[in-house]
Amino acid sequence: MTNILVAIILVVAIVAIVWFLVKQLSVLVVNAICGLVGLFLVNFLHVMQWMGKPDLGYDVATLLICAIGGIPGVLILMLLGILGITI
Repeated sequence: MTNILVAIILVVAIVAIVWFLVKQLSVLVVNAICGLVGLFLVNFLHVMQWMGKPDLGYDVATLLICAIGGIPGVLILMLLGILGITI
């Protein structure tokens, strides 16, 4: 009886952990998609050229910052571009 109770508790704990990870993963995926779409829109609409600066471009560092940081990552890259700091 004790073995069955321990097994049930372990299964419930594993299901709870997997549910939490899937929920967090979906938030990260949505954040990454929003950041990459934001970067595309900034470059497509030439927002940086309105301020007299070159576009942000699509190199590995820029894509990683936008994928991990999302919209705040795009805003940070824009601010760094305005200040003249390139990545």
